[in-house]
Amino acid sequence: MATAGALLLTGCQDAGSLKPAGATPTAVGPVRLWPELPPISAPPFDYGESDTQRVPGIALGDGDVHRLDPVAVVQADIAAHPDQVGGPNGLHPETVRQLRDCTSKPADCPVMKPYYRDLTGDGKDELIVGVTVTEQQTAIRVYMPEHGGLTRIMADTDAVVRVELAGRDLIIRAVSAGIPGYEYRTAWSWDDQQHAMLPARDEIIRVKPSAPPPAAPSPEVLTPDVPTPDTATPAPTATGPSPDAPPSPGATR
Repeated sequence: MATAGALLLTGCQDAGSLKPAGATPTAVGPVRLWPELPPISAPPFDYGESDTQRVPGIALGDGDVHRLDPVAVVQADIAAHPDQVGGPNGLHPETVRQLRDCTSKPADCPVMKPYYRDLTGDGKDELIVGVTVTEQQTAIRVYMPEHGGLTRIMADTDAVVRVELAGRDLIIRAVSAGIPGYEYRTAWSWDDQQHAMLPARDEIIRVKPSAPPPAAPSPEVLTPDVPTPDTATPAPTATGPSPDAPPSPGATR
């Protein structure tokens, strides 16, 4: 009996034991090509470095951007550079004209609904503003409260498809010009050294084109129900006068 019990225990242990899955492939690290390339004398320009700008005329002693008028903020930002057309400091002239008319023509105002998020990690929300521009472009601007005022820490204009917030990242998806079926996806993150929002991750992604909408069904043509000769109601046959019918003139009973 002891031998049988030992065999049973051994069988249970074998059933639950780990089995090798084979040899693990050797990890291959990156190999540097052309190590003799000379170093670059000038440091690379940091994309987004010049997009910061102090917004004049905006007083914000408590640092609460929620009480600011986003239209007034964009107007003050653009007014600081009246000669700039496009770029981080300017907008299209037609958009600038629409900005001036936001009070009298609010339906045509290009400033969209603002959003708020602490993107810098300092415990205070930033103001995130979107401005519609001509030719299906959208300008995305982020304003940071500091030193009793407001500083623009990001400005980007593109054919924006979608804007998302993920943690402290602002993710912008835009149409890839000249490459059908692809989009640019850029994650903008706060950089303490540059004191600005910079594109920390930039990639081109493949997107599946949306299926065309189903064709509308053809309108049903309604026709009156016309009986066919086979099913037509037979004409009444001639019969004698009804017993209850009044006698015809001149008739005698």
